[in-house]
Amino acid sequence: MGSSPTFPIFLWIFKLNKKLNNPIKSSGNIIIISAPSGAGKSSICEAVVSSSQNIFYSVSYTTRPPRKGEINGREYFFVNEPEFKKMIKEKKFTEWARVHDHYYGTLKTLLRKVLKAGRNILLEIDVQGAVSIKKQYPNACMIFIITPDLKTLENRLIARNKDCREIINIRLKNAKKESEYIHKYEYLVINKNLNSAIRAVKIIIQSLEYKIQKDKAYFTNGR
Repeated sequence: MGSSPTFPIFLWIFKLNKKLNNPIKSSGNIIIISAPSGAGKSSICEAVVSSSQNIFYSVSYTTRPPRKGEINGREYFFVNEPEFKKMIKEKKFTEWARVHDHYYGTLKTLLRKVLKAGRNILLEIDVQGAVSIKKQYPNACMIFIITPDLKTLENRLIARNKDCREIINIRLKNAKKESEYIHKYEYLVINKNLNSAIRAVKIIIQSLEYKIQKDKAYFTNGR
């Protein structure tokens, strides 16, 4: 008489529970949120970070001049172009890109420090930076935010009253180019309603806690 086919399953569960009782400290998740200007990504990121104690917001460096009400170190670290290029030369950025005629970059040491501490880190970055990060961190979660259509985006850009018509036209043109990167993202959230979009992003982030590859060590260590 052969052994019960359920025995190997119980043995596997026993080994898994033993590992769970002595958990291996896992690193945090990288959450990337990209969107055309005016699609609502900043409002969504702010709401997500403020409602979670385990999500750290990555403040990027930029050569863009601060807008009214922006504070250095909160929205961005504002630096001049020579200083930014010096940081590129010194390889201080995990990713950097030139967007809307200004440079933006994510500090390498900050990203590593937050992940090592086991916290999630949210990056509000452009499509170029997102693709660069994904190459270095394949398990990064990529979320693209978009409005229902281009007309809605145009109306929102006008309504926020931050840019002149010329700049708005440039942003609309860039939005079309950025939308070509959607297929590189795992998730697409259409921002018809801000509260619904925030809820959708929160659900996506919560689901990361249940991804098998995050705790892959449980299935390999000691076998």
